[in-house]
Amino acid sequence: MNDLTPRQLTLLSHYDDGTDARHFSLQIHGPTVDDLLAIPGQFFMLSVPGYGEAPFTFVSLPDKSGVFTALIHLTGSLTQALFKQKDGATLGYRGPFGIGWPLFFSTYRVLAIAGGCGLAPLAGVIEEATDANLNVRLSVIYAARNSAAQVLRRERERWTRAIRFIETFDKAEVGQRQGSAVSHFDEIFACDPPEAVLCCGPQGFIQNTVNECLHRGIPASKIWISVERRMHCGVGLCGHCYVGSSYACMDGPTYRYDRYRDVHVVAAEQPASDMHAPRC
Repeated sequence: MNDLTPRQLTLLSHYDDGTDARHFSLQIHGPTVDDLLAIPGQFFMLSVPGYGEAPFTFVSLPDKSGVFTALIHLTGSLTQALFKQKDGATLGYRGPFGIGWPLFFSTYRVLAIAGGCGLAPLAGVIEEATDANLNVRLSVIYAARNSAAQVLRRERERWTRAIRFIETFDKAEVGQRQGSAVSHFDEIFACDPPEAVLCCGPQGFIQNTVNECLHRGIPASKIWISVERRMHCGVGLCGHCYVGSSYACMDGPTYRYDRYRDVHVVAAEQPASDMHAPRC
């Protein structure tokens, strides 16, 4: 039976990182083997006493001391309560949960595409790819509304020195690139066409990116996306995070696009009673 009791988590430090976003350093007390085996793209449940819990992605993964980082956007009552916590505050933690990104940098030329706060779930992938000891072929396109809306400033300063990292804006200033992420595909595909694509961002952003990748010959089996759902339990019990006929907390949040497309087809063909049947 799944244990839904949060473990102790300590807020070590924090700083503002983008519009209404904050970068938190956190520590799990008594990290387990599962914590240390977390991979980029997985998520955890963070609880604030008296306010409940919500899912968030790892920016950096737990180390041997249980320390990791997360980027959290101010969106509701729980995050408002979290933003009022002081360093040293006791919170709750459950995880890691879900399916993370494939880690195959020595096999494929990979293009990672992020929109807004969608850079956070890809941070662990990019961090591993910038390790000088790896044979990495990774390019990144990061799209944001404007400079103020960009996140992970400290990480980006390091990444832009190590890999091809294109930043583009809806409202560009002098000397900046302007346009959507796909508006820069000609440049990427002309000189070093990707063999696999990872994408995270708002739903419309993801679909537009996927459509352009398919149009340019990237097969659906070589495209991975990270989807956002209301994951209340993290273990497939509550049924709040359906993606077609699957649970995002168990089968996602990272989906290979052909499988993501298939679960929607299966869901459309099944009776409603079958689509919403609980797993346990």
